[in-house]
Amino acid sequence: MKSLLLSLIAAGIMAVGCSSAPTASNTVASETTTAGSSSTETTPSDKPAETTTESSTKEEPAKEKSQTGSKPVQAAAGATSIGVGEKAVIDTNYGEIQFEFLSSKAPNTCANFIKLANKKFYDGTTFHRVIKGFMIQGGDPNTKPGGKGPAGTGGPGYQIKAEFNDTAHEPGIVSMARSASPDSAGSQFFIVHQTASHLDGSYTAFGKVIKGMDVVNKIAEVSVGEQDAPNEPVIMKTIRIVKK
Repeated sequence: MKSLLLSLIAAGIMAVGCSSAPTASNTVASETTTAGSSSTETTPSDKPAETTTESSTKEEPAKEKSQTGSKPVQAAAGATSIGVGEKAVIDTNYGEIQFEFLSSKAPNTCANFIKLANKKFYDGTTFHRVIKGFMIQGGDPNTKPGGKGPAGTGGPGYQIKAEFNDTAHEPGIVSMARSASPDSAGSQFFIVHQTASHLDGSYTAFGKVIKGMDVVNKIAEVSVGEQDAPNEPVIMKTIRIVKK
């Protein structure tokens, strides 16, 4: 009888432990989230992420999944002029968004984005995570037709070094999503819909919308389902780098 009682108590402890353990399905999404998913809780996560294994009560842009074995790419000396006099033009099925580069704040990040855009890396990807009042997130190659994994878990196959700076995450700021590691951003980015000061100094802001904030607002209003994914795709047809 005594041994049976001890067995039941042990089983009860194990059951409690299992129910309280965090799982990939309820983690906060950054550029990528673990198992490629954003938070499934009704309260949105408050940080953009590629993928993360940590739960949170705040909103985060989903994090990009860590690229195993890759090393952060660093900008060449004197690269602060990269992107100066240029702008990115994002042509979506909701309209056009244009943003200028904050080259003096994040030269390596600007160079990386420009390189990927010029290679047509972003063409056909989607804004796969939309949270009204917070941000819209995209740039994952997995969201293209025939993508190799879940939305929110893809990247360019390498990571870049963080360039956290003093830019406030106000409406229209373009910033990189990342995982729990600071130097884990790759291709996924987000555009701030409404001020998210809790991201300041922790995410690399590298651009600012100069035209098309009305389009950002329209995208932020789309209906979404699980993991903050739009019910109808919000497609980035092309991203072009042109002279301002």
